[in-house]
Amino acid sequence: MHDHAPVSGIRGASARRLLTISLVITATVMIVQIVGSVLSGSLALLADAAHMFTDTSALVIALVASIVAARPADDRHTYGYRRAEVFGALANAGILIALAAWVGVEGVGRLIAPEPVDVEGGIMLVVALIGLLANAVALWLLGRAQRTSINVRGAYLEVLGDLIGSVAVIVAAIVIVTTGWAPADALASLLIAAMILPRAIGLLREVFSVLAESAPAGTHVSEIRSHMLRNPGVTDVHDVHVWQLTRGAPVFTAHVVVEPAVLQHGGSAELLESLQACLAEHFDVAHSTFQLEPAGHSDRDAAHA
Repeated sequence: MHDHAPVSGIRGASARRLLTISLVITATVMIVQIVGSVLSGSLALLADAAHMFTDTSALVIALVASIVAARPADDRHTYGYRRAEVFGALANAGILIALAAWVGVEGVGRLIAPEPVDVEGGIMLVVALIGLLANAVALWLLGRAQRTSINVRGAYLEVLGDLIGSVAVIVAAIVIVTTGWAPADALASLLIAAMILPRAIGLLREVFSVLAESAPAGTHVSEIRSHMLRNPGVTDVHDVHVWQLTRGAPVFTAHVVVEPAVLQHGGSAELLESLQACLAEHFDVAHSTFQLEPAGHSDRDAAHA
């Protein structure tokens, strides 16, 4: 006795389209930043370009994972392939951590170098402004889709970091142009590294939460049980389990003890519809499975929740 709400194909296609557009924008700006870094000698710009390279790779991973996740369920993969999004996000988090370490080492190396590296602040400023505009557009495109996909959220967080990184590069470029103080470039690169790491850890924590089949953040089993008990004829709810396939795809199962009259008088279908509507409307759970049991039934072989 369950309810399978179909995954919206439109939503998936829309997410893939947004990822593709963001990929084109990010890859283009990455090339511009690499050229600008070579011409200006800016480490911060190169760090931002490296982050853009990471974003490009992450968006490719996200796009591939999104396509795989859209495949329909089959007898072997009964939940479909949406968990592929989580593995894509895991790869993104690993890339982010490696990037933060590389930028940090390079930034410190420049700060302790006996002679500061000459940096062309003007070129650095123009390229950073281009990066800022491109990141703002990509961020706007991914804003809505990231709320329902952990995979798109990984890409969104990286673009957000790039936007903040572009601001840091712009500030450093202005300092260099106005004062000639070259270490501002290395400091900006360290700031970019410092911003990357916590975002990567946060994404990694969310990925592990999904893989560990923990309840989604903000989900309270006691509150769900309370809502279910308000349905007429329900006397108890036990063996409750709630987890998520990926961000925005929670799954719920429970044993529901009902008064014998509900089963004897054909009220099962109506009760199931009420329970499913309760979870869908109040807790945004599209996939729910219930086992109805008459009062006095002693099937408690699973761990009680």
